[in-house]
Amino acid sequence: MLQELSIKNFAIIDDLHIRFSEGLTILTGETGAGKSIIINAVNLLLGSRANSGFIRTGADAAELEALFEIMPGSRVAQIMEEQGYNRSEGLLIRRIVARNEKHRIYINGSMASMKTLNLLTENLASISGQHAHQGLLNEDQHLLILDQFGGLMLIRENVKAAHQEILPLLQRLDELNESKQRQIERMEILLYQKQEIEDAQIRVGEDTEIERELLLLKNSETLYQAVYSGIEELYSAQNAIVERLVEVKKRLEKACQIDPELCSKAESIADTKFQIEDIVDGLRTYLDNIRIDAKRLEHIDDRLDLLKKLRRKYGGSLESVLAHLESVNKDLSGIENLSDAIAETENTLKQKHTELLKSALDLSEKRKKTAEILGHKVETELESLRMGKASFRILLDKTPVREGSSPYLSFKGVSINDTGIDRATFLISTNVGEEVKPLANIASGGELSRVVLALRAILVKTESVETVVFDEVDSGIGGSVAEVVGQKLLGLSKYHQVICITHLAQIAKFGDHHYRISKNVCDGRTRTNIEPLNQTERVNEIARMLGGITMTQTTLDHALEMLKR
Repeated sequence: MLQELSIKNFAIIDDLHIRFSEGLTILTGETGAGKSIIINAVNLLLGSRANSGFIRTGADAAELEALFEIMPGSRVAQIMEEQGYNRSEGLLIRRIVARNEKHRIYINGSMASMKTLNLLTENLASISGQHAHQGLLNEDQHLLILDQFGGLMLIRENVKAAHQEILPLLQRLDELNESKQRQIERMEILLYQKQEIEDAQIRVGEDTEIERELLLLKNSETLYQAVYSGIEELYSAQNAIVERLVEVKKRLEKACQIDPELCSKAESIADTKFQIEDIVDGLRTYLDNIRIDAKRLEHIDDRLDLLKKLRRKYGGSLESVLAHLESVNKDLSGIENLSDAIAETENTLKQKHTELLKSALDLSEKRKKTAEILGHKVETELESLRMGKASFRILLDKTPVREGSSPYLSFKGVSINDTGIDRATFLISTNVGEEVKPLANIASGGELSRVVLALRAILVKTESVETVVFDEVDSGIGGSVAEVVGQKLLGLSKYHQVICITHLAQIAKFGDHHYRISKNVCDGRTRTNIEPLNQTERVNEIARMLGGITMTQTTLDHALEMLKR
């Protein structure tokens, strides 16, 4: 419930403070006194867009503040707890509209975002102006009204939950399919690389071995000549080193007979001879193994070129080539897993689609029955509002599937969104013989006001808002119809706090509280004032509303009589 409203430097309002109570509060005043400005201020506090054009001339900023009492257990109380606010303190909303467009929002004294404000005020209050700007004439809201009236909100929430479960799965499926498409192209590359490396049948260290063999093969003749000549000089040729050592040994052995000390030297030469013979045997073996093979040379030369190519492509060493092969195999395995993930996601989507469709069809069937009941109730309310000839219908049709829509969010050409498969349009005919047309096409302001009021009266027990504001609900009506409208408003005030701006005395007389809005010029500036009326002041205000500028005793008596309701 709205308890207090403060407005500073807003349009022609200098500084205004209003206290509100339960029941039906009436706001009256001359045209242009500033009643609509107060509505604009409340709208801003409820989350509508701000701009510097609202600021009073000469001021740097406008300040708006509203204090709401929040009932325990209400939806707003629950949201406040979730957002970390203390419900027992009430809900204090403050907005500063700055000329530099750097507007600020405060909730219970702390800076807040527009998102938080909208979240808190969604179920806090609603304003019905002459054109029902808060949704009763907005076809997007007709389905919500129908579901609220029929007690279908739980099923609707089930549909929404099922729909929201599908959305991230669809996103994941799109991402997986995009990845698969990219992977198909990549897979061709990976398979080529895999084949290229596996066909090479490389092993670590092979390139070093081949490089050595290649060096030997290219220099085989030089090696053969060097080894062969070495064998000749050491052992095979005439006067070879071994022969000369034998001669030296013999001479030393003869000398040993003279000096025994030379015996050890002679033995060393003998050892050297044996060592040279061992070396020669090794050289002969090496000589036997020297290959002069042009085909082998060509083969290993080609092999080395292949290994060098692989090293350049895959990291600089045969170890890195084999590591790349392992990575390729892992990536190829991942692509196979991607197909499994796609299949798994599609299966999950099929299950979720079945659940969504079941809930949506169930909701749609219940809506058909609810639409008939609500239509009849609106007609009954309109009859009590002197529109007995009116026909009211609720058209339910399906939303066609748009091109490119997901099959998991459709069924037989019908789109399934978070509210189900239906669209609702309120249709009305106010005269006998005329076909029903969309509610938004009603030309008469009086008829429009009564339809809005009829819907409010029906929905009064299903709406969660605690405060309802009517701005000029009396547009286009008068006389006995205005009397009935006043009674309806009074009835609404038993369930909600109702604030009504009106020009009709027949409505104003039903108020539990009455405020007069006026404007005056002070120090060359226009200011809007608001004041609560006592009984005498209220009689005078009702008389003004009845008789205009000239106030007679007759109008005063009439006003007094009206207030004795």
